[in-house]
Amino acid sequence: FDIETSPNIGYFWKAGYRERISPEAIIEERKVICICWKLEGAEEVQYVTCDKKQNDYKAIKSFIQVANKADILIAHNGDRFDIPWIRTRALHHRLEWPPKPVTTDTLKRARGNFRFNSNKLDYIAKYLGVGEKLETGGFELWKDVISGNEEALQRMVDYCKRDVVILEKVHQELINYVPITSHAGAFKDGKKWTC
Repeated sequence: FDIETSPNIGYFWKAGYRERISPEAIIEERKVICICWKLEGAEEVQYVTCDKKQNDYKAIKSFIQVANKADILIAHNGDRFDIPWIRTRALHHRLEWPPKPVTTDTLKRARGNFRFNSNKLDYIAKYLGVGEKLETGGFELWKDVISGNEEALQRMVDYCKRDVVILEKVHQELINYVPITSHAGAFKDGKKWTC
């Protein structure tokens, strides 16, 4: 699975790499724009998006239902980015989210077991010859999505879907060299202590 997110919108006096912007300057909280996923081996990538008012409640709720049925959630940088984002938005909406879902993070697997020149998903996919990410056109796409442009939202979904497709291919290549560390008990009933 993969997510695309919106930025915070706020007031600030000066832009720059080392500038500090206080939370009081935020006038609109960041949200999840879309979540895309597919079951391993399935043809179609599924997705949910925020609504026209940029509310991500239904998207988060829908994905939680899918995630709760999954044996393992696989994402690139999912443990540090995607999962905490979803967990934070679930908390905001007071939706239940498992405290510690079973995950495989392909970024961790790449960093810990290989010496790629870059651990970015796009680089690894190109290196392995399994595809590449779509071009977004830069931050303009995010601005268009935030402004309510439906065509831009569809381009964002297409971008996210492609990430899921190449993520699956990268994952399948990596497990040929570094197998998944989860055990059969996790697949059967989700309890880590089973054997």
